[in-house]
Amino acid sequence: MKIIAKIHTDFQTKFGVPRQSGLISSLQGKIIFEPEYRNVDAVRGLEGYEYIWLIWQFSEAIIEDWSPTVRPPRLGGNKRVGVFATRSPFRPNPIGLSSVKLEKVEITVDNGPVLFVSGIDMMDGTPIYDIKPYIPLDCHQGAAGGFSDDMSEKELQVIFPDVLLKLIDEEKRKTLLKVLSKDPRPSYQEDPERIYGIAFAGKDVRFIVNGGILKVIEVI
Repeated sequence: MKIIAKIHTDFQTKFGVPRQSGLISSLQGKIIFEPEYRNVDAVRGLEGYEYIWLIWQFSEAIIEDWSPTVRPPRLGGNKRVGVFATRSPFRPNPIGLSSVKLEKVEITVDNGPVLFVSGIDMMDGTPIYDIKPYIPLDCHQGAAGGFSDDMSEKELQVIFPDVLLKLIDEEKRKTLLKVLSKDPRPSYQEDPERIYGIAFAGKDVRFIVNGGILKVIEVI
């Protein structure tokens, strides 16, 4: 398997990255091909698709041994299910799969074809193995979603003082608020006194969560 490209996003670490692609549609990413694959012909016709599949590497979760069962955070981190019944990064092969929206294909002088995408769920610098077009037949209406069907996405009320919010680039504020509202913590962490930190768009945003309220206390 050869790495053909890397994606550049606002997440410097994996903490806070959405649990799946498309969850936060405003999250932007830029895919830059490795020098060997910066060929305009390789993306000819791709602009005709609205969405694409990305096959990528869980670069922060490469392990030598594997377990047949894992504990998904969405089940509270205390119930084991089969690894192949989850999207856990701890797999025999550290491969991820995401469907993202293709905003545009731009031909550049320095990097060849560059893909601008949205709805990402990857940290900055994630290696990409392959890119495939998404077609309408990929959608199976009414398909069963396993244990995910029983889990509703909870939203937190976010308190972000104006004096701190102004430290974030204006065009990224709404997206950051959405990321925080989706509760970036693992499901099993409920300590109201614990200070969490998310690295986003060059800033370290620190916050606490008490009940259904997330309060930002510092931006570095």
